[in-house]
Amino acid sequence: MALQNIGAGNKDDAFYRYKMPRMITKIEGRGNGIKTNVVNMVDIAKALGRPASYTTKFFGCELGAQSKFDEKTGTSHVNGAHDTSKLAGLLENFIKKYVQCYGCGNPETEIIITKTQMIILKCAACGFLSDVDMRDKLTTFILKNPPEQKKGSKDKKAMRRAEKERLKEGEVADEEQKKLKKDVVKKKGSSTSSKVVAAKTSTKKKTTVSDEDHSPAGSQADENEAAAAAAVDTDDDDGDDIQWQTDTSVEAARQRIQEQLSAVTAGMVMLSTTEEKPKSVKNSPEREEKSKVNGHANGVKSIHPHEKLVGEIKEYLNKGSPASQLKSFLGSLSGTPQEVMDALFEALFSGAGKGFSKEVAKKKNYLVAATQEEGSQLVLLNAIEAFCVGKASPEAVKEVALVLKVLYDNDLLEEEFVVEWYKKGLGGSNKGSQIWKNIKPFVEWLQSAESESEEE
Repeated sequence: MALQNIGAGNKDDAFYRYKMPRMITKIEGRGNGIKTNVVNMVDIAKALGRPASYTTKFFGCELGAQSKFDEKTGTSHVNGAHDTSKLAGLLENFIKKYVQCYGCGNPETEIIITKTQMIILKCAACGFLSDVDMRDKLTTFILKNPPEQKKGSKDKKAMRRAEKERLKEGEVADEEQKKLKKDVVKKKGSSTSSKVVAAKTSTKKKTTVSDEDHSPAGSQADENEAAAAAAVDTDDDDGDDIQWQTDTSVEAARQRIQEQLSAVTAGMVMLSTTEEKPKSVKNSPEREEKSKVNGHANGVKSIHPHEKLVGEIKEYLNKGSPASQLKSFLGSLSGTPQEVMDALFEALFSGAGKGFSKEVAKKKNYLVAATQEEGSQLVLLNAIEAFCVGKASPEAVKEVALVLKVLYDNDLLEEEFVVEWYKKGLGGSNKGSQIWKNIKPFVEWLQSAESESEEE
C-alpha cells in the first residue's frame, strides 16, 4: 500500500512520521446513477483519527452532492463522477480544518465538543486548543454524530474516586498499626517497671544492713550488693531506670561536702558574669541598625522569590515564545507547582480590570499548557484565589464568575473541583473576601446543572 505524508506542507519531508495511504477511487454505475467509490476510505480515516463518515460527508458538502458511508460494509460513495486528484484536494482541506493543530500543525489532535456546543481540537503534542469555524456545514453533522470518547476519558472520574477510596483505606490501616505499636510499648513499660520495683526493694534491704554495721567487712558486702543490683538493672532493655546505692561512710560524706562547696562557689561566679550581660545586650539593637544601614549603603536588596518568578515568566512571555513550549519552561523554574502557577497567573493578568474574563479567553492556551498534569485544576483555582485576594483590582474581582465560566466551557475546570475549592474557601483564612460572594451564583448553577443531568 502506497503511503504519503499527512498534510500538503509535509509532502517533501522524508522523515515525517505521520503518514496515510494514498486515495484510491473507482467510478461505478452509468447515467444518473453514476457514483464515485473511495475504496480505501476506512484506512485513510483510521490514519487521520477521524470517523470515515466525517470525510465522506465533507466531500458531499463541498461538492454539493449526496454522499453515504455504510458502517456495515465500510463503503464510501459520492454521487457523480469525480477525479481522484479533486477528491485528494478536498481531503487536504478537511485535514487543515479538522485534523491538524492550528498552533503546531501536528495531526495528533482530538475532537472535543464543549458544553456550549462548540467544536475544539485539542492537541496531544502541545496542548493547544483550536477553535473550529462553526459556519462550516460539516459542524452540524459532527454535533449530531459526536465522536466516540476514549475509554480513558470516560473512566477518568471513576479512577479518581477509586484513588480517593484507596488513600482512605491506607490511612485507616496506618492508624491501626500505630495503635498496635502503642499497645506493645505499654506492655514493655509495665514489664520493665516491675523489674525496677524488685531492684528497689532489694537495694532497700541491703542499705539497712549497711547502716547497722559500719565495719570494713560490711562495707565490702555493700560493694558486692551494689554490683549485683547494677547487674540486675543492666538486664533491662531501656537502661534509663538504673538504681544506684549511696555510700554512707565518713570519708564519702567529707567528699560530698567539698563537692557541694565547690558547686556553690561556681554558682556565685556565674551570677557575677550574668549580671554584666544585659549591658552588652542593650547595645545589640544599635548594632543591628548599623548593619542594616551598611547593607543598604552597599546596595544589597533582597528580592522576594515570588517577584523573581513573576519577572522570569514576564521576560519569557515578552519574547513572544509559543504556548507549546511554556510547560518545559515552567518545569525549569525553582519553586513548588503552586508558587509557579501563582506567578504565571499574575504575570499573565497583572493590571487587568474591566474585561478580565476576555483576557483569560485570549490567553487560555497558556493555562492549557500549564495544567496538563493530574491535580493541576486545584492549583489553578488556588492561583485565581491568591490573585483576586491580593493583586487584582475590584473591577477584576467582579468578573471572577465569568472567568470560571470561560475555563469551565473550555474544559480546563470540572464542576467537582470548583465545588470542592469553593467549600474550602468558605472555611479558610480568606472566607470574608468578596470573591466568594461573586462566585456563589456560578457554583449554584453548576450544582443545579449537575443534578438535572443526573435526573435525566
